Amino acid sequence: MPELPEVETVARDLSGELVGRCFVGAWVGRPGILRFPAADAFTRALPGRGVVGVSRRGKYIFCHLDDGQDLVLHLGMTGHLTIAGRGTEPVRHTHLRAPLDDGRELRFDDTRRFGRVLLGPRDLLEELRQLPVLGVEPLSPEFSRERFDALMRRTTRAVKAALLDQRVVAGLGNIYIDEACHLAGIRPSRRASRLTRRERAALHAAIPAVLSRAIADRGTTFDDYRDLWNARGLHHERLQVYGRGGEPCLRCGAILRRTVVAGRTTVHCPACQR
Repeated sequence: MPELPEVETVARDLSGELVGRCFVGAWVGRPGILRFPAADAFTRALPGRGVVGVSRRGKYIFCHLDDGQDLVLHLGMTGHLTIAGRGTEPVRHTHLRAPLDDGRELRFDDTRRFGRVLLGPRDLLEELRQLPVLGVEPLSPEFSRERFDALMRRTTRAVKAALLDQRVVAGLGNIYIDEACHLAGIRPSRRASRLTRRERAALHAAIPAVLSRAIADRGTTFDDYRDLWNARGLHHERLQVYGRGGEPCLRCGAILRRTVVAGRTTVHCPACQR
């Protein structure tokens, strides 16, 4: 599933292409992709709306419209957004097409169909529980050391389980938790409440560092993730542990161990991470 760096990359790309543009139509090929409203209401409401901004919250992309509504997009596991030129044939599993006033159109294809689309005022979507409660953004000023300390001290869950919880820190997932834990020298299976003050500080610093590097590389591609232009992310070339179980640690040479934490495949270095 695309995580924060991948979603941030797509959101930045969309901002450059959609801000100042106006939707002039809407076509929904699979109504199930719409979580709110129903397809007929969606296709009536989107045309005529201009895009005034694009932002990201957790793994959600928000296209802010000029009438106060948001077009909210979640990529799920295999979702892909693209801006297609006039006359370009849609790829298979294209579930949403939204023509723009410049002749191009925003398209959303999703092979496994776990993606979702919403349209409405953000406060209404939250009130209807169409948007989840999300924790602190790890690249924001609110992600302070004091706040992170409090979040870690109050849970007895494994570090990885706590960080996977989107209500704790928004946008993190399997890849970047493993990478941040390695950078901080902490086993993902450690109980969060048992981390020392120094370890919490190291993990707090490692999380935004790992995310920022991945954003600079336009995300990580293993299977399905592509950016708005259908290009692969390049960060897989920098991964230290994720997907490398059984290989030597790039820092110390010890063989990386593959385990399961919080139901997710997890890789760590038995020598570097304590």
